[in-house]
Amino acid sequence: MDPDKLKTFIDAMAASDLAEMTFSEGGWTLRLSRGALRPAGAAPSAGPQRAAGPDHPPPVPPRPRRAAPNGAEIRAPMPGVVHLRPAPDRPEFVSAGSSVAAGAVVCLVEAMKTFLEVRAQRGGLVDAVLVASGDEVESGQPLMRIG
Repeated sequence: MDPDKLKTFIDAMAASDLAEMTFSEGGWTLRLSRGALRPAGAAPSAGPQRAAGPDHPPPVPPRPRRAAPNGAEIRAPMPGVVHLRPAPDRPEFVSAGSSVAAGAVVCLVEAMKTFLEVRAQRGGLVDAVLVASGDEVESGQPLMRIG
């Protein structure tokens, strides 16, 4: 497997909320999973700790996410280019006003010629599509709102 592609997957996993990701190509299978494996019943460790000081500033707590005003937001799972169509000559997966079922593919995010399907986590009507096809998106950026 190409080391640059491997680094891309690791970076995409680190920048997303995904708990696990699997990719297969040319006889190789890469499985990335958050957290360390531990025996059943073992308590999770707090991880390495660093003292705050001039060389090591204190860790910044994550910012709380604001809830979508009219429903749930679908967010980018990784940085990349968003595609609202499966192919240039095909219709969009969804548009504002479309009805979607939970688990339906609503768009693709591409990074280094690897396409990741973005799926609706719940069913409902698409209130708004917040990006255009071809836009570069950051991990966690809102893509759509479902009411």
